[in-house]
Amino acid sequence: MDTQNLSNPEFYINRELSLLEFNRRVIAQAEDESMPLLERLKFLCIASTNLDEFFEIRVAGVKQQVKYGSVQTGPDNLSPVETLKQIGALAHELVGTQYSVLNDSITPKLEGEKIHLLRRSEWKPAVARWIKRYFNSNVLPVLSPIGLDPAHPFPRVLNKNLYFIVTLDGKDAFGRETRLSIVQAPRSLPRVVHLPEEISSGKWNFVLLSSIIHAHVDDLFPGMTATGCYQFKVTRNSELFVDDEEVDDLLIALEGELPSRRFNDAVRLEVADNCPDELTAFLLQQFELDEDDLYKVNGPVNLNRLMAIYDLVDKPELTFAGFTPDLPRRLQKNGNIFDALKHGDILLHHPFQSFAPVIDFVRQAANDPNVLSIKQTLYRTGDDSALVDALKDAARSGKEVTVVIELRARFDEEANIELANELQEAGAHVVYGVVGYKTHSKMVMVVRREGRSLRRYVHLGTGNYHARTARLYTDYGLLTCDKAVAEDVNKLFLQLTGLGRASKLKKLLQSPFTLFKSLLAYIEREADNARAGKKAHIIAKMNALVDPEIIRALYNASMAGVRIDLVIRGICCLRPGIKGLSENIHVRSIVGRFLEHTRVFYFLNGGEELVLCSSADWMPRNLHHRVEACFPIEEKRPKDQVVNYGLLNYLSDNTQAWILQSDGTYRKARPGNQKPRNTQQQLLENYCR
Repeated sequence: MDTQNLSNPEFYINRELSLLEFNRRVIAQAEDESMPLLERLKFLCIASTNLDEFFEIRVAGVKQQVKYGSVQTGPDNLSPVETLKQIGALAHELVGTQYSVLNDSITPKLEGEKIHLLRRSEWKPAVARWIKRYFNSNVLPVLSPIGLDPAHPFPRVLNKNLYFIVTLDGKDAFGRETRLSIVQAPRSLPRVVHLPEEISSGKWNFVLLSSIIHAHVDDLFPGMTATGCYQFKVTRNSELFVDDEEVDDLLIALEGELPSRRFNDAVRLEVADNCPDELTAFLLQQFELDEDDLYKVNGPVNLNRLMAIYDLVDKPELTFAGFTPDLPRRLQKNGNIFDALKHGDILLHHPFQSFAPVIDFVRQAANDPNVLSIKQTLYRTGDDSALVDALKDAARSGKEVTVVIELRARFDEEANIELANELQEAGAHVVYGVVGYKTHSKMVMVVRREGRSLRRYVHLGTGNYHARTARLYTDYGLLTCDKAVAEDVNKLFLQLTGLGRASKLKKLLQSPFTLFKSLLAYIEREADNARAGKKAHIIAKMNALVDPEIIRALYNASMAGVRIDLVIRGICCLRPGIKGLSENIHVRSIVGRFLEHTRVFYFLNGGEELVLCSSADWMPRNLHHRVEACFPIEEKRPKDQVVNYGLLNYLSDNTQAWILQSDGTYRKARPGNQKPRNTQQQLLENYCR
């Protein structure tokens, strides 16, 4: 193998296939019998949701390439047609595994815990009578079956909604012999119905809405007989198109585009596996899909809706143990964040450390008469955000509040439009970032009058300002009043809200200007040190590694003798372990209780360790087409915390780690003769009570 040609397609893993391999690792969590049972169900539902998004965005994009005859290939040299074929084979395998895990493992074990998802054949008379009343009072009034005939063509089917195709016998009231009808499951009703304990002889008995509709489908067609009723769901292209150069107001343009997402081109059809071939062929024809786009499933087609069981069942022994996040010692002694920051930086490692100081930072700023202004970027916030409430309070009290909202945060566009309107009504200045570049950086800046001067305080993070995900995702946040860092953050806000040229930053790196070039320079510096006989080491933790130039730089560094340890949760297009090329590169993925979301980059740097945290992954979109921030961790205590807990700890995990092989597959790490080490559990024990 020619290891000198770094553009050799054999050295690169296909991005889409790597993402599917990540989903395989999520499904493996659901297969793991050492995991609490309801958590296994939750992982199975997460895998289903992941696959939905994969088809909505990634498969939809490849299909468009095929549709328009594109022959463009990535570094792996797979054409769109070849990529689509391999996606289909792997996705069908994963879907089959999902339903096998559900039917053969999780469902029987749930029943062993007296948690029952009752099939129609299991309904006792009292249950059947209750369900009949529920159907008549709650379901029937909102159903609108559509018989298919020349006056009623095939309806527009919503993206990811549950439907039934019903076969009929007999004539309706007008003497028409309608043979087929489409019934939509109401989106306003719960998909999992909790049965009363007194009629079902159990506390945790459930029935699916799909079963209720199926059992009473004849009631929708008086005088006719339903001879068959089969679930189906279609997944559509959900990418929004807005021509940044043609629109005058991005908010108005997105508001106009959002409704079309529900009816874009279909990319996948899921049907119950008992659906007759002639009906699946009919549905494929209606959605202009091929046989390869068909997924027959042995169970509910909207599998992710079973997540409701996790929320409804109150059995703590079947879920992860709760925990109380740690609060940094300095904040325990001094609740005033501004006073505490005068004694040094505060690093927060979520979810092991509380997100409350971030909320308090903005809330205290909103209530402090000495605070003149607050500036913040928002990408995803969630509902009922305390941070947003604090920003609105600050604006109403007369403070200068500027919020940069990224309207194009995928699947949060509608929520962010509403958020922008709320903040504007409260008196905040709202801008939508930079045309053509998503604003993905996570920053807050507070300007406070102290004596005769003004001081800036800032928060920089690797994750979103979302209190709920801060308990589910691992992320870092830095609170500081370092003058150089604060000045850099001020310059970034001026770029986002104004129209001037990018100013030179002292400490921060920024996409799309300096981050990419700096990363290449740091990697090359390690390679130079290795060539000079010095120790050289790179550790990088992120969600995805895709950028081909970064990968080539890492290959060069490996060949120079640099040890490279990568902790990459999801996509990795680099192939480790190739002799003469990447044998010094080791790649692992941690999949566990919390979603690994920190982006941390470590360079030994001749003994003067450089530690950086960032909102950016090493992907072309993050490095070239987004506004991202990358900030140094300089003070000794926070730096040691990041290196020891946030990097080295992950390299020793032998229970939740998956090791990437050179062929693109992953091997689960095993303790063997070593002491079992679960990084996330150790962090909980180190930080939490």
